[in-house]
Amino acid sequence: MLKTLNQKVSIVLLVLSAGYLYLTFNLKEYPYVPIDSDFIPKVLGYILIALSILLYFDRSSESDKEKAKRQVSKEDVLALVGVGALIILYIVLFEWLGFLLTTALFVFSCSWALGYRRILSLVLVSVLFPSVLYYLFNYLLQIRLPEGILPF
Repeated sequence: MLKTLNQKVSIVLLVLSAGYLYLTFNLKEYPYVPIDSDFIPKVLGYILIALSILLYFDRSSESDKEKAKRQVSKEDVLALVGVGALIILYIVLFEWLGFLLTTALFVFSCSWALGYRRILSLVLVSVLFPSVLYYLFNYLLQIRLPEGILPF
């Protein structure tokens, strides 16, 4: 049944996307908004399920050269674990601190953890990126993002 790496990965992705999609149906609904905050997460969940199914039936085989590329160094594994921990912290703090603060902290800390050390650029990107996204979602798309402890 699970002969290739693509089939094994597709099953893992399918289970993760099903769990993710289940959780999107538990998101809080906001009245008086044309597109609610759960719209995009649900669309992404369905897309991930469709891509997982396509990956399962992918017939391409892996060469020895491609297998050699899968060797991951210890530093890369530590970086992946660190980013995973930051993502979990982001999810935990998202509702409480709100989109703007949580995303700014996540972008800054994740970039710092991955080795980017230009402080001015980090601060500018960490503030501007979530601010632009917040404006786009809240005012142009009218999709409410969690406000958190900020009054807007």
